[in-house]
Amino acid sequence: MDVKLYGRDGSVGTGTVTLNDDIFGIEPNDHAIYLDVRSIQANARQGTHKVKSRGEVRGGGKKPKRQKGTGGARAGTIRSGLFVGGGSIFGPKPHEYSLKVNKKTKRLARVSALAYKAQADGVFVMEDFTVDQPKTRTFVDLLGQMGLGDRKILFLTAETDEMLYKSGRNLPKVRVLEAAKASTIDILHAHAVVFQQGALKVLEAVLLGESADDDATTTDAVA
Repeated sequence: MDVKLYGRDGSVGTGTVTLNDDIFGIEPNDHAIYLDVRSIQANARQGTHKVKSRGEVRGGGKKPKRQKGTGGARAGTIRSGLFVGGGSIFGPKPHEYSLKVNKKTKRLARVSALAYKAQADGVFVMEDFTVDQPKTRTFVDLLGQMGLGDRKILFLTAETDEMLYKSGRNLPKVRVLEAAKASTIDILHAHAVVFQQGALKVLEAVLLGESADDDATTTDAVA
């Protein structure tokens, strides 16, 4: 699959980039995506929720009324969950929510998410670049030139780029992230995934287990 190669300013260049069919051309696996997304969301939960039971609420040591003869149900403590101010019955307790997913399934989920983006023409590749100082206008102009100004964007770099990150962090629909750290949710949440050429190499190497030192696959467009 070939996509246009955009220049550093967001303009359409004269070349194309070939996307690896083992990643962008597969038949997406919805169940793998479900398992990975569920795992990511579950692992993000702290599990520290806690309420007090009748044994943890202060007071209630004395039996509030005699056992029989009152016409009401017997009660041993005013801190029962049946009374106002009593402890909770079967309330939440701290516990672990984490779910494990094997590496092959997580890889398949990310590949499937990228394949969906490719099918929806949501994959863009541009030349590597960086900026000397953070400037939000840089991203605004860049995305506007590419026709992506009103879409949710996942912008992937080959490695951590603090200047680019700071340039895009004030834009609510833009997320700048290191390619190797992009999760299934990150990819699915975006309307379009914009790769720098180096980032595309890194992600393909991570997902295919190959070396990222190989030359990028770039061909000149036919005039």
